[in-house]
Amino acid sequence: MSNLTEDRLTALEMKITDQDETLQDLSEMVNSQWKEIEKLRAKLTTAHARINSLEDSLPTGSSAERPPHY
Repeated sequence: MSNLTEDRLTALEMKITDQDETLQDLSEMVNSQWKEIEKLRAKLTTAHARINSLEDSLPTGSSAERPPHY
């Protein structure tokens, strides 16, 4: 192999190695973010259920109206 071809091959191998590392880093970030999304979804579901429970326990009818002095 000529020196130029060998240099080009080495440069390509280095680029591939860098791209593999970048891809691995990005994959780890996506995985971490997905786990965080799942945690937030669970918290949102819990909060939604709690709000519904509180709404169901609110008094209805005339006791829920504003007092006359408003």
